[in-house]
Amino acid sequence: MAQRRIRGGKLVMVLCVVAMCRAVPINDLIYRASQQSDQLHALSTMLTQELQGSEVFPIDRVHACHTSSLQTPTDKEQALQVSESDLLSLARSLLQAWSDPLVVLSSSTNVLPYSAQSTLSKTIQKMQEHSKDLKDGLDILSSKMGPAAQTITSLPFIETNEIGQDKITKLLSCFRRDSHKIDSFLKVLRCRAANMQPQMC
Repeated sequence: MAQRRIRGGKLVMVLCVVAMCRAVPINDLIYRASQQSDQLHALSTMLTQELQGSEVFPIDRVHACHTSSLQTPTDKEQALQVSESDLLSLARSLLQAWSDPLVVLSSSTNVLPYSAQSTLSKTIQKMQEHSKDLKDGLDILSSKMGPAAQTITSLPFIETNEIGQDKITKLLSCFRRDSHKIDSFLKVLRCRAANMQPQMC
């Protein structure tokens, strides 16, 4: 009975938070999402920089990511030509595509040298938490921006078990690339919401 009360209490708290967020103006939601995505990208950048050039954990730039099939703007100028709804859809699609890979990364840290395990495990856990928070925020934001913003492109990830060090390095590089895209798209949305001139974005 006590356990049911606890679960019921947590559910009420979650519903209250969601209700409060849905009452927040779109501009404020965009600003919060942009801050969250900035933190997420900072975490991925920090991790790759810490491991960059390491003999036991080299991080190289890669191009064949499981999200590569998604057509996205390649720079700010192109992003400025894309509608708000489409930018949000792209950001949500990329974020959703990393739900399973982050779980696989988290469960695969034991294959690494001991010196790298602790850093990677803690940072990936933080990235998972930030990803979930950002996803929840973007889901609420998309509900306010119409059907186009709610569209998510499926980008399957075929790895389901623990992976080796070579694939870990590839995934980390891919995540850093995609987290930068998400952050860039949300910064453009924030810029437009604030009615800033394109050159200031």
